[in-house]
Amino acid sequence: MPWPSRKRDKGAVADKKEPDAKIAKTEEETSDKEEEEKPAKPPAGSSKSGWKNWKKTKESESGGEESKITYCHWLLKSEPESRLEKGVDVKFSVDDLKAQPNQTTCWDGVRNYQARNFLRAMKIGQQAFFYHSNCKEPGIVAIVKIVKEAYPDHTQFDQKDPHYDSTSRKENPKWSMVDVQFVRMTKRFIPLSEIKAHHLAHKADGGPLKDMMLFTRQRLSIQPLTEEEFDFVLSLEEEKPH
Repeated sequence: MPWPSRKRDKGAVADKKEPDAKIAKTEEETSDKEEEEKPAKPPAGSSKSGWKNWKKTKESESGGEESKITYCHWLLKSEPESRLEKGVDVKFSVDDLKAQPNQTTCWDGVRNYQARNFLRAMKIGQQAFFYHSNCKEPGIVAIVKIVKEAYPDHTQFDQKDPHYDSTSRKENPKWSMVDVQFVRMTKRFIPLSEIKAHHLAHKADGGPLKDMMLFTRQRLSIQPLTEEEFDFVLSLEEEKPH
């Protein structure tokens, strides 16, 4: 039985300090905002050293060949803290996902066209980071995988749902969702502030996070990741937090 929608682009507002905005109905209406954390640049050499070590390992694995930029992984934002929207609590944490039958859920409530298009591009078996958003400390907490490709989002037709869209028609639905399944928790919580420190360093030295959409299109709740971005962020779980 469906549960209240929690996963949508208003959940991707600049974490915590950003007030909730009206759901964007076009990609152009969705403006990019700064994330809450604005950490100072990482200590000299810290991120660069990690990037060089990661790059050396990846080059060894690939024979030194650079891979083409393609999106084969994802980052999905959801709110772990209670917040009422039209009388419905939109909270949905990784623990809520783990409590679902077969640890599987539909990723509903997305109401941004670009994010919807990303949903429609997802393929079965692809992995994504589960990202806690709009909370005291945003960041990556787990890995999930796509287990059902895009199909019509039922919440767009439910007048009692906070994400009801009176302009959508069943014969031509505007909005889609996918099913995701819990894979595992990350070995440690990877905070936004740490990822951003690497992003700032990589902008200077050409590392894999230099164009990460988490910082170029911050408000999107569904974001694609290149293999290099996914692998580098995943490698951070092996490091001690800064």
